[in-house]
Amino acid sequence: MNPFTFARAHDAQDAVRQGAAAGSRYLGGGTNLVDLMRETIERPAQLVDVSGLSQQIEERPDGSLLVGAAVRNTALAEHRAVRERFPLLSRAIASGASGQIRNMATVAGNVLQRTRCTYFYDRDGAHCNKRNPGEGCDALQGVHRMHAVLGASSACIATHPSDMCVALAALDAVVHLEGMSGPRQVPFTAFHLLPEDHPERETELHPGELITAIEIPALAFGANSTYRKVRDRASYAFALVSVAAALDVRDGVVSDVRLALGGVAHKPWRASTLEQMLRGQPADAFHFEAAARAEMADATPLRDNAFKIPLAQRTIVAVLDRLATAHS
Repeated sequence: MNPFTFARAHDAQDAVRQGAAAGSRYLGGGTNLVDLMRETIERPAQLVDVSGLSQQIEERPDGSLLVGAAVRNTALAEHRAVRERFPLLSRAIASGASGQIRNMATVAGNVLQRTRCTYFYDRDGAHCNKRNPGEGCDALQGVHRMHAVLGASSACIATHPSDMCVALAALDAVVHLEGMSGPRQVPFTAFHLLPEDHPERETELHPGELITAIEIPALAFGANSTYRKVRDRASYAFALVSVAAALDVRDGVVSDVRLALGGVAHKPWRASTLEQMLRGQPADAFHFEAAARAEMADATPLRDNAFKIPLAQRTIVAVLDRLATAHS
């Protein structure tokens, strides 16, 4: 057992002050960090409890939401404004884990959760560059059916496990941070990093920085949105492929679209190529299929996960077709 101290933060500034100490980690619901500590992958010297910080969901006059970092996943999914304005987010959260875990997990904790790659968790039996930089990646030649086909590198092919984060990436959310140098904001699509040569660096967080809130900008067509998760079983399974999308169709033409993918990359994957191709084009299966193929054109599958490419393409088309039909 790794000994550690425990402290409870009174506010964000107090949390940052305590979190600046070497070996400190912030504790929200603990649904991921406690697992990592139990497996001795994380060995913090101090836990700073931030579960008592902001649990408010602020509805702003412009239609945007400011979600406190300590808001529980269940509370966010069930919030009236989220269900009405951003159903893709509500459905994404409901697709993840069990009700008990969603009741405990915090929004910030969900954003910061680490990969569920089995090689990452196998501390004593597998090589992992994310866990021990420079050690190697056993997943490359091992069982990698669940692993990344987009944005991976020779150092790491792990995927990001969150469902909620896929929806937040599609919604152009903004991460609000507090650190020793003061507050700052980072676009959600830039917050998580691709592995490249340093898979141990997972986010843009500076040492000791704390997520204080997630901002969800207003989206005029956000009500016409959904989240679809393809997985091996109906419950408690991570995505093989998932799609979060919102679609605006005017006179049969795509006026605007937002789409992000889960289960295929080291981070929630914003489908920028697809979005650019579809704007101004007819909202039909032909153009949806062409855009989906273009988005997946740079995918680099390995022996066991090549199926994810056509699966992602089919899921994208099915989701967009459903949204286009609902909009007509």
